[in-house]
Amino acid sequence: MPDFNALFDQWASSYDDTVYGKNHEYAEVFENYTKILDKISTQVEDKKSGTVIEIGVGTGNLSELLTKKGFHVIGIEPSSEMRKAAKVKIPSLEILDGHFLSLPLKQKVDAFVASYAFHHLTYAEKIESVKLMDGLLKPDGKIVIADTMFESKEYKLKLIEKVKADRAFNLLKDLYTEYYELIEDLIQIFRAQGYTYEIEKMNSYVWILTAQKN
Repeated sequence: MPDFNALFDQWASSYDDTVYGKNHEYAEVFENYTKILDKISTQVEDKKSGTVIEIGVGTGNLSELLTKKGFHVIGIEPSSEMRKAAKVKIPSLEILDGHFLSLPLKQKVDAFVASYAFHHLTYAEKIESVKLMDGLLKPDGKIVIADTMFESKEYKLKLIEKVKADRAFNLLKDLYTEYYELIEDLIQIFRAQGYTYEIEKMNSYVWILTAQKN
């Protein structure tokens, strides 16, 4: 897993401007952002009496929503500047230094959630991460992931052509260098671990995958 800490330390001060649509290059990626966070919270509504872990807290937008809705949330975030920003937003939130491949938890939990973060892992690392989460989940636990995913290689190529035409060069670089997966390939990771799943499209890029431990 590449070390993104320096990048995210720099991005912490402007991250919310990006996700809330003030950066035109990423407007379609973060379209319906508030709705996406709300949908994640809905998917773990049955875990409100337990503990929900957010991996990749960032500036704390999802954890803030979950906390306001009455969830017991613990955050995991590798960037020190992102942790600082999240603590300003949610002073009561416990945030641990860790990431998808290093989960500093000693107890079993009820759910893991993540938004716009799982794509930093290679496919092999995604498999490793799911196995780590699985080992820390209580029976009937959930993993909910919102991220860019593609229905097909053809769909991805069409998006790339549109991004080129829009001259959104930072987004274009992301599409070529980040580890965005085909939906079927992601589903296969959870299927191999014996999970049931559902998936919902939220915008042109982002889907929410909800996996249930059996």
